[in-house]
Amino acid sequence: MTYSLRVADMPTTERPRERLLAYGAKRLSAAELIAILIGSGQGKGKLSAVGLGHYILQHLGEERLDGDGLAALKDVSAESLIDILGMGPAKVTAILAAIELGKRVLHAQPPTMTVVDDPSVAAAYLGHELMWQAQERFAVLLLDIKHRIIGSKVISIGTATETLAHPREIFHEVIKRGATRLIVAHNHPSGSLEPSHEDISLTRQLLKGAHLLGIPLLDHLILGNGDFSSIRQATDLWSEALE
Repeated sequence: MTYSLRVADMPTTERPRERLLAYGAKRLSAAELIAILIGSGQGKGKLSAVGLGHYILQHLGEERLDGDGLAALKDVSAESLIDILGMGPAKVTAILAAIELGKRVLHAQPPTMTVVDDPSVAAAYLGHELMWQAQERFAVLLLDIKHRIIGSKVISIGTATETLAHPREIFHEVIKRGATRLIVAHNHPSGSLEPSHEDISLTRQLLKGAHLLGIPLLDHLILGNGDFSSIRQATDLWSEALE
């Protein structure tokens, strides 16, 4: 299905801004939220703001195999938006700014000395360094004996499909910073949260090294597409290490 230049608005007499104030942002469609950002339509009465919002999502969806225009927004470029009918610099920059702000809010970093009592806390702290990256990055989260965050360090940056991290480099950073616990994490640019064979192999090596040094490895996280997974929760590696 394609949208003509005279695509109709959603069947409502309320404008998106009025609906947001009355019912909250969660009740609005993606096209309505875009309409609020861009403020006006294409011009000459051919496309309203909401109509242009629908058109943008349709246009971006055509570039994906799954047709999901909303998912395409997270990585959209200024050039892609400018190519869409009616998208001038003001509208493009408003959308890009909103997307970036949303990413930062989603992955707002907890303060140093926060207690990591759940994998989601560690993922939130490392999200600004690992999430939405085009290349794989491997990082270590440094903790004290009470599981409080001391800091973090990106150990290595790889290609779009792989990264390299050596246990020696990881534990060197842990010892240098005086940490007594650690969590490691890396991102998958593909968005997949499934651990690879290399991820499992490296985790086994790190568990052995952690045991020898007496510095517990609490988890290995995989971040991607706005979410994360815990290798500790998904596998029996920690139980095997105790045997």
